[in-house]
This record gives sequence, C-alpha cells and structure tokens, in this order.
Amino acid sequence: MHPTAARLQERLRERGLTISVVALDDSARTVAEAAAAVGCEPAQIVKSLVFMRDGEPVMVLCAGDRRVANTRLGLSPANADQARAATGFSIGGIPPLGHDRELDTVIDESLRRFKTVWCAAGTPHAVFEVSTAALIDAIPSARVVDVG
Repeated sequence: MHPTAARLQERLRERGLTISVVALDDSARTVAEAAAAVGCEPAQIVKSLVFMRDGEPVMVLCAGDRRVANTRLGLSPANADQARAATGFSIGGIPPLGHDRELDTVIDESLRRFKTVWCAAGTPHAVFEVSTAALIDAIPSARVVDVG
C-alpha cells in the first residue's frame, strides 16, 4: 500500500472508521475512472472538493452525479495549491476526512441515497468503501445540505 494511503487508513481508524484501502491498478482520479475500477455507479463516488470562503478552505463532499452550486453556497473553487495546503493531499486523491487539519465540511444530502459510498484514499490509485451513515457520523461538525 502506498505510504500516503496507509497514513490515511490509520487516521480514519483513529476516528473510529474501520476501512480497508483498496489499491487500484488503474487511476481513480475521475468519477468515471473510480466507478469503473470498483464496479459501482458513478453517483456512489464521493467527490471531495475544496472550495474557499473568505480566504478559508471548505470541504464539500458531493455525489459523483451532482455538481456543487458554489455561487449559491458562497464558495469559490480552490486551486491545486490551496487544496493541497488545506488537506495535505493532491487533487485526484483527496479523501473526505483525515486531512492535516480539521476543515469546515459540507456533505451532499443526496449521498444518503446509498448504503455505501466510495472515497479517495489519499492517492489517485487508492480508494475505500464506507457506509454513508458512518462517513457522516465520522465528521460530527459537518452540515448535511443540498449542495446542488
């Protein structure tokens, strides 16, 4: 397992999430690639997106089949450097939690359609499956809202 994915797996265990990181031969950088690699529908892929609000990063966890209405939410997209500085991970492998620091987090309520979802695990070649309820519970300060 890639050291970054192993670090994330340990951070998630510390938060009470027992997950198993899956190392993929193919890239899971995009929703389509990730869904094909794990055999789920694209909507079950959690997009972990970093936005900015008043100079501070905000993590938005969005279902793979939806787009974030960032203007309505008062957010602007972070650039790659801002996303890495906020999370400790590069775009294409940003996990939904387990970042270098706690982030203001917004979760797409439509993820509740699924019993389980798939998330990036720190690299474009590592993912993990988690129950949607457990993911939401693991980020107690997060707000679950309509992000679309």
